[in-house]
Amino acid sequence: MTYALVINSGSSSIKFQIVDPNSAASDDPFVSGLVEQIGEPNGRITIKHAGEKHATQLPIANHKVGLETSMAMLNELGCGPTQVEITAVGHRVVHGGMVFSVPELINDQVVEMIRDLIPLAPLHNPANIDGIEVAREILPNIPHVAVFDTGFFRDLPPAAALYAINAEVAAKNQIRRYGFHGTSHEFIAGQVPAMLDRPASTVNQIVLHLGNGASASAIKNGHPIDTSMGMTPLAGLVMGTRSGDIDPGIIFHLARNGGMSIDEIDNLLNRQSGVKGIAGVNDFRDLHRMISEENENAWLAYNVYIHQLRRLIGAYMIALGRVDAITFTAGVGENDAATRADALAGLAHYGIKIDKERNELRSGEPRQISTDDSTVRVFVVPTNEELAIAQKATALAAKLG
Repeated sequence: MTYALVINSGSSSIKFQIVDPNSAASDDPFVSGLVEQIGEPNGRITIKHAGEKHATQLPIANHKVGLETSMAMLNELGCGPTQVEITAVGHRVVHGGMVFSVPELINDQVVEMIRDLIPLAPLHNPANIDGIEVAREILPNIPHVAVFDTGFFRDLPPAAALYAINAEVAAKNQIRRYGFHGTSHEFIAGQVPAMLDRPASTVNQIVLHLGNGASASAIKNGHPIDTSMGMTPLAGLVMGTRSGDIDPGIIFHLARNGGMSIDEIDNLLNRQSGVKGIAGVNDFRDLHRMISEENENAWLAYNVYIHQLRRLIGAYMIALGRVDAITFTAGVGENDAATRADALAGLAHYGIKIDKERNELRSGEPRQISTDDSTVRVFVVPTNEELAIAQKATALAAKLG
């Protein structure tokens, strides 16, 4: 059996999987791993294989140490990349700008082009490059493929992609809506037509990727026509720690009257806002516990979250004209029945009816949660970005021989 190695390198962590690209979406990966707290004295590496978890704690100085140690652990377990047949290494890259719209075979030139896009994703692309460079050193004889988070939304209609600012300034500074979570949105959008027993070219759908980061997309006849995230992943829905859409004048106000620096405002909006900013927590399990204890801030945070989500669903219903399906995915979308129910409450006159028992059933399988007479079908479909990256990387590697 052949596998793909998928690497998602963050600023202080590395997630990786060895996965069969031909497996079903709900199948567990052959191997999964997480390297945490890179650069900290108390680093941790956790690997799951054959139903068992293996963990070790040690200082992890950098990404190279993290990956090299992880690969050594895999070799000890008999499932290392030199012990099984790896045909491709797929790398998640957050920002492809207007340069990359499809997966790319990685070479030195592609790495430099990704580096040139760092100003558009200063928190993400540098870490992605670290992972690429280290993995290429460790596995030099296997094709490495970059899969871009922004790729699915590369060809948004201009009316959705452009901001109403001076055109010359926008062009000079590459300012436009790029969208993110594209691999997840594309994966889900590809699953839904089969559940409707219709070709993708006839399906209008709304995909709601609700995790600690959250985004929505409107997909018409198989092609995205709008998405909530913008030039950066800060825009759109209220998220775990990110504000989502705000009046841009707030930034000027905080700088001029609040005495805050640009870096302080950046930290506020990206890490200290959203649900956490109002309630003090960003995990929805904690949020619901606090609501049950009648915590006013938790209840307020939840209502702000739901209000913004419903507002965007309504906007996308208008944009699409006809909606065949609404699908929830990612951590909150897959596991939080209350959020799903409240997001679509009171919409029966629009043909959206949630079945209470179906919605509250916990399952890791794709499923319908709407009633049988709901004209808009509502689904919960677990996302599997790693499998999608593995499939794209393997396909490109095979195509290039």
